[in-house]
Amino acid sequence: MLITSRKSWELSDADATPEAVYRDRRRFLKLGVGLAAGMAAGPLFAPRSGLAAPSENKIKDILQSKYRILEKATERDKFLNYTNFYEFATSRDQIVERAEAFATRPWTVEVAGEVKHAGTYDVDDLLRPNRREERIYRHRCVETWSMIVPWVGVPLADVVKRLEPTSKARYVAFETLHDPERMPGQKRPVLEWPYVEGLRLDEALNPLTVLAVGAYGETLAPQNGAPIRLVVPWKYGFKGIKSIVRITFTETEPPTSWNRSSPDEYGFYANVNPDVSHPRWSQAKERLIGDFFKRRTLKFNGYGEEVAHLYQNMDLSKFF
Repeated sequence: MLITSRKSWELSDADATPEAVYRDRRRFLKLGVGLAAGMAAGPLFAPRSGLAAPSENKIKDILQSKYRILEKATERDKFLNYTNFYEFATSRDQIVERAEAFATRPWTVEVAGEVKHAGTYDVDDLLRPNRREERIYRHRCVETWSMIVPWVGVPLADVVKRLEPTSKARYVAFETLHDPERMPGQKRPVLEWPYVEGLRLDEALNPLTVLAVGAYGETLAPQNGAPIRLVVPWKYGFKGIKSIVRITFTETEPPTSWNRSSPDEYGFYANVNPDVSHPRWSQAKERLIGDFFKRRTLKFNGYGEEVAHLYQNMDLSKFF
């Protein structure tokens, strides 16, 4: 008999949506009984036409990583359409429309600060010689919706080590492209532009942290953060900064956009924590995109075994 030990980031059978419920949902939607749920979820049940077509941008020679939760991935069309990227718009429909013609090549990333190999790199050169690998991660938004996403990318730790931070480096800061003509959402003061994010260096070096260049076996679509974005699966999705153009190694904690905008609502760490509510809503449960019912949220999004040690002796209700 084969006996396997489930990792903390693997979903238990009890937490997975029962197959009967899933099948009933599909049957109800065909009959129109799912109208109320569809209204509550907004664009969730109304993918834009044409965006779920097979892509020509397949990524070749993908390594299947060991970091793969035991749950079916969210449908690709929902991933493509249900996204937040305020640089383009605050409306999901407008985000997809405005991002459609966004050019992601050529693309360079500036590396600066407390690092030996500072400079400006072509995005593909920055990631060499790493082989692209697929990791199926939970993705939890602070708005209490979630997805299961097969990201394609490289471990951030490998890139950081090649760049060789100095002994003064304690944090890694990231910056999104600032170009209001190409990203018209930046013409409105929704946030202070450009979008910035940051990690402690030990968080950046954690093996779960990824620089993603694709999803579902294809290069990232512009509305999902092309050509390169950050994926930190134990944190809320807004930490996953998109369309990165600058990486800076710093001695002090860098500013982050949502924390700068609303410090009482969004902390620097933004670790998924069902025990700490957002000031305006509970974080105890979440709705997996495509499911009817909410389910409990897992601390650190289920990745506690791999990351809890990073926060020993920290009050996670204070350092939220």
